[in-house]
Amino acid sequence: MLKCQLCKYIASTQRPDGTWRKQRRVKEGYVPQEEVPVYENKYVKFFKSKPELPPGLSPEATVPVTPSRPEGGEPGLSKTAKRNLKRKEKRRQQQEKGEAEALSRTLDKVSLGETAQVPSAPQGSRAAPTAASDQPDSTATTEKAKKIKNLKKKLRQVEELQQRIQAGEISQPSKEQLEKLARRRALEEELEDLELGL
Repeated sequence: MLKCQLCKYIASTQRPDGTWRKQRRVKEGYVPQEEVPVYENKYVKFFKSKPELPPGLSPEATVPVTPSRPEGGEPGLSKTAKRNLKRKEKRRQQQEKGEAEALSRTLDKVSLGETAQVPSAPQGSRAAPTAASDQPDSTATTEKAKKIKNLKKKLRQVEELQQRIQAGEISQPSKEQLEKLARRRALEEELEDLELGL
């Protein structure tokens, strides 16, 4: 048998399951599969070799400078960005003002509705809730308004459900539907209390 002078041997190795691989004869210059570098196309190579800084910019220039706050308030904003911030703030304030006005109008309507609903109440007791409702905390009143709207929606759903049952659209109402119908009186009372408390 002739021995290959250009050949070399890969020693036998043990597999993870305990068995042994045979010794292998390979030509000189052979690179095992595990050691072959992963292929990278020219675009990947280009982007890996590309510097992170723009051409001509020195690394010393990239040291973050602590910006002093200009009179505009926000650090590092251009004139247009500052102008846009001011506009946005002004718009937000106008929106809040408009919401407050709309809320006060609805409160006036509700308080007028209260006086029409309760004619037997003395004159002094009617004036007290309206005076108190002129200066309530705006978040509390919006929460109450949301709650009232939600309760009205639930009552409307209960009424629709009751009409569908009476019309025969629903022959066998489910347990949840029956519970919804049973809650009608409690919802009406809660709505009444909230409207009087507003």
